[in-house]
Amino acid sequence: MLHALIMAGGGGVRFWPRSRQARPKQFLHMAGTGTLLQQALERIEACALPLERAWVITAEAYRAETARQLPALAPDHVIGEPFGRDTAACIGLGAALVARHDPEAVLLVTPADHLIEPTREFARGVAVAERLVAEHPTAIVTFGIAPTYPAVGYGYIQRGATQGMRQGVSVFQVASFREKPALDLAEQYLASGDYLWNSGIFVWRADTILDALGQHRPEIRAAVQRIAEAWDSPQRLDVLQREYAPLQKISIDYAVLEKHQPVLVVQAPFGWDDVGSWLAVERLHPQDASGNTVLANHVGLQTRHCVIVGDDSRLIATLGVSDLLIVQDGDCTLIAHRSQEAAVKQLVEELRLKKQERYL
Repeated sequence: MLHALIMAGGGGVRFWPRSRQARPKQFLHMAGTGTLLQQALERIEACALPLERAWVITAEAYRAETARQLPALAPDHVIGEPFGRDTAACIGLGAALVARHDPEAVLLVTPADHLIEPTREFARGVAVAERLVAEHPTAIVTFGIAPTYPAVGYGYIQRGATQGMRQGVSVFQVASFREKPALDLAEQYLASGDYLWNSGIFVWRADTILDALGQHRPEIRAAVQRIAEAWDSPQRLDVLQREYAPLQKISIDYAVLEKHQPVLVVQAPFGWDDVGSWLAVERLHPQDASGNTVLANHVGLQTRHCVIVGDDSRLIATLGVSDLLIVQDGDCTLIAHRSQEAAVKQLVEELRLKKQERYL
């Protein structure tokens, strides 16, 4: 049977100051109805998957808010990681917990902070991936997004030999995974037509990913197995804390995907945006006659090509500026040149170094 794991532990620091430690990106409304987290669960339901087969793994600090935003999900299916250990540990834990109940489980893994539409096309893509796993039980299936511009903030998947079509959806072998490229290389990827953006969405058998972790990261495999064995005991939290603490921070891409065979990629039939930084707002909302994207109480003169976001109760006034990112939220205001939007993460780290944690 198909089960689903939503990964919801990220901090979304590139969306500071709207995204804070107490309110990371997955809890925000970015477009459409509901928060990003709520939309993620709605997509799972659109796959005709009962909620008793849906799980969310988040940070322990976010477990209560996650449960509040997802009241239809059983509270014991909202798991709080005691330490952030990246996606390999998160996915391993989810697979081990699901396999306890269903040793033959097929697992859909999806981040909580992406925008995907239309939902029916997401469900079609998942059905294709599920069929591929039935045909190739040891395969890892990932989703690739046809690139629309030379993005430097995404990983890429190089398409290999075609595996034909399933339900009108193209499937390929994966030739290689490529890390976030420099602009000139991203332009080459786009021009070649042989590369897809790596969406970070996967489908595989739970036992396949656990076996792959056992081969390539045996310490993670052993730890999540011990956690799963203790899950129904009074020692659950103690074992979770003890086993998680020493685990390496490593992504599933580095830990398994780049080493495993076979890996198949479904060319996603749905629209996708990982909403990775403030300039994503331009893709999600219309611009005015001067090229500004405004989600604020704003009055401006001679203001062009700016992204302006703020609280409705505060006025943002601009005069004679262009190509700026202006974000006001509560007690913080960010002003940056749009070319520097990827460095917001560095600014957050600078606040931490300067002991300004109350603004984080």
